[in-house]
Order: sequence, then C-alpha cells, then structure tokens
Amino acid sequence: MEQARIDIINLRLRTFIGFNPEELTKQQDIVINAQIYYPAMSACESDEESNALNYKTITKKMIAHVEDGHFKLLEKLTSDLLAIAMEDKIVSHASIQVEKPHALRFADSVSLTLSAKRAC
Repeated sequence: MEQARIDIINLRLRTFIGFNPEELTKQQDIVINAQIYYPAMSACESDEESNALNYKTITKKMIAHVEDGHFKLLEKLTSDLLAIAMEDKIVSHASIQVEKPHALRFADSVSLTLSAKRAC
C-alpha cells in the first residue's frame, strides 16, 4: 500500500489566542503546518480525484475554525486542528504544528505539535 503524505506548509492565519488581557482583544498571527497521511494506491492508479484525499476541504475547515475562534491555549487550538485533519476515515495519521510568532521576547516563535494515529 502506498502511503501519501500531504504537507500543508506555513498556513498563515490570524485568531484570538492567549489569556493575557491584550490577547483577549487583539488577533495574533499563527502559522500552521500539517502532515496528513493516507493510502493513495487508488488515487495513484486511477488519477481520479474521488480516490484522493481532498486537502482543500480540510484546509478550508481549518481556516474557518481558526478565524472564527477564540482560544486560550495552543494545546486546544492544535487539538482542534488535528481533529479536523483526522475527520476523513481514509486518513491513517496526522501531525499538526501551530506556531505563535513573537510569543516570547527573544524567540522567533513558540510552537506546539500534536499527532494522532488511527487504530487499525
């Protein structure tokens, strides 16, 4: 079985993230990186979109969730995005990284990564 890995790289969005007073009222930049795995044998052989995982649909759901949400913790946001990535039963496993640029004074960003694997 051929495993495909779809990489969504540096999806830049804005949302309410954090629990400090200024974070509750001002949107901040976040950067999302996702790796989504699925068995791609049928898509490789048929060249039919119906046999492939629709990464555009997944990305649109992630964008809507982030832009419409308010989150205190990176853990919650990352967990929600991982659940969206795992919604389609064809997905075998996924990993989501969310970066919060400028979260620390002397660092480029802080990031959190969560992964999930579907039970066989």
